[in-house]
Amino acid sequence: MTPTLFGRWQTRVFLLGTVGLFITFFISLLAWIIGQFFWDFFKPPFLLFLVIVFGFLWDVLYNFAQKFRWDRDWPPAFQFIAGFLEMFPVLVVALFLDVPVWLFLLHYWSVWLATFIMSQGPMRILFPRWRYRGGQWL
Repeated sequence: MTPTLFGRWQTRVFLLGTVGLFITFFISLLAWIIGQFFWDFFKPPFLLFLVIVFGFLWDVLYNFAQKFRWDRDWPPAFQFIAGFLEMFPVLVVALFLDVPVWLFLLHYWSVWLATFIMSQGPMRILFPRWRYRGGQWL
């Protein structure tokens, strides 16, 4: 089943609010341990929030563009490209907040990869009705 726009939004919030926060905590802890003290515990959740906001906007375009494909869905390679495009506006904000690029990239791609893997495998097994409701939870 191809996710609906509201299904994409709900799944994005669910995955970033669970898996994303879990990964963010450990990236923040790693940054603190290696001495990046300006990487306080408020910046990573703020950047995660920006990923949600920019992702909402991207999902509108993504949902519109996928209607031009015959099967109304994207292969995983296109999802990777979408993740790459979503990264740029958040990167601009991260640079404005003096976040080191390597730390931002580690954080962003760790969260992206974990949520992608979760949506492609375990979510389909653990929540079978989620898939057949167009990705909607509510």
